[in-house]
Amino acid sequence: MGRVQIKRVYEPAARSDGFRVLVDRLWPRGISKQRAALDLWMKDIAPSTELRRWFGHDPKRWRQFKARYRAELVEQDSALALLRSRARNGPVTLLFGARDVEHNEAAVLKEMLTGKAT
Repeated sequence: MGRVQIKRVYEPAARSDGFRVLVDRLWPRGISKQRAALDLWMKDIAPSTELRRWFGHDPKRWRQFKARYRAELVEQDSALALLRSRARNGPVTLLFGARDVEHNEAAVLKEMLTGKAT
């Protein structure tokens, strides 16, 4: 498995990012498509609207959010397979808009793809 990393979409794109994938359901505020420099926007792999609203980026709900989101990801086999395939061929950067760089869906996805807890 190649390198999978996470990064805020608001940070500048870099060559080392490799394949850049936005994993938020909503487009991030105040950023143009050009500045985002995406290769792919995977809305469907993001947490459901209901789960996202419930979580509200509250670190106290992090463990339960991770469990619920992992359960939702069971339905996303083809999307996860695509990301794993890309990661075998080079770096993949999972982009997210949240301010909290530790408690967000990209961190959970990275764990799912690499098998390593963050």
